[in-house]
Amino acid sequence: MKFLIFLILPIFLIGQSDTTSDIEWLKDYDEAINFSKKENKNVLVYFTGSDWCPPCKLLKRDLFDTDEFSELSKKYVLLYIDIPRNRDLLSEEQWNHNQEIFKKLNKKGVFPMLTVLNEKGKMLDEYSGYGMTGEIKYHLDFLNKNK
Repeated sequence: MKFLIFLILPIFLIGQSDTTSDIEWLKDYDEAINFSKKENKNVLVYFTGSDWCPPCKLLKRDLFDTDEFSELSKKYVLLYIDIPRNRDLLSEEQWNHNQEIFKKLNKKGVFPMLTVLNEKGKMLDEYSGYGMTGEIKYHLDFLNKNK
């Protein structure tokens, strides 16, 4: 058993080496729009159900935790809108804010959803869903197209 652990641990650590956790996601719409104006960048809004949406959880691992996304993220102001089933994960104020933005920008009500806004808050493009196959080419194409 100890031998098996020594074989699996290095593989696990190697698999984790290409992930990044230093990406800063804003959680306030107005703050994101203000940064967008100051930095002359589009806003990337990510709608997720962090505690219940399997495609959202896998997209985090397969896309958002990669070095490739870390580089692309520098071209955007990032806004994270979480709609968890467990409301205790958010403050009441954050919950209400996220619901308001969800109703305004995610009219299809789908998860995961990526939406790109300009500095005035106008929607430029959107991309929804994730096939959970590890294939993120379409997401990367979307991000490269809208930076």
